[in-house]
Amino acid sequence: MTTVLYAQPYDLSAIGFYFESAEEFAAKLQALKNAQGDPVEEFEIQFIDGKDVDAALVEAVHLHQHDPEGFFEKIDAWDDADKQTIAIAVGECGYDFTWEKNEPGDFDVDLYRVDSLLELAEMFVDEGLFGDIPERLQFYLDYNAIARDLSVEYVETTIAGERLVYRCG
Repeated sequence: MTTVLYAQPYDLSAIGFYFESAEEFAAKLQALKNAQGDPVEEFEIQFIDGKDVDAALVEAVHLHQHDPEGFFEKIDAWDDADKQTIAIAVGECGYDFTWEKNEPGDFDVDLYRVDSLLELAEMFVDEGLFGDIPERLQFYLDYNAIARDLSVEYVETTIAGERLVYRCG
């Protein structure tokens, strides 16, 4: 799927442009002049079309005019899980981010592809995080209480239509 961004100039006498690559952005930026014939220097970058997870990434990192090259390089290199990790790390956990220096594994974020804290609680019990609990006793566990306890450190969110639970380190 093609990702389309829009460069909206802060100069009201200039007209912005759509672009689909860093090269196209650079070429159109070089050619753009305002009503007085001066180069336009400042833009707001807006997400127009593409994958929902890429829109979430753009919103989280506050994509700006110096980022198109890194953005287009990374959206091709990263999978959706990587993009979700960055969106959560930067947008929710408050980590600093630069396209040149950071990769999804750089952030201390635990991400689970479950619909709710209740499902996470059940998963933790199944994986033995609470020790070896005999199967006959698992029916007596209060998974809702475990989910409430998990809510102290874990948060439910939705990114690009996918329910996730995460914890910032």
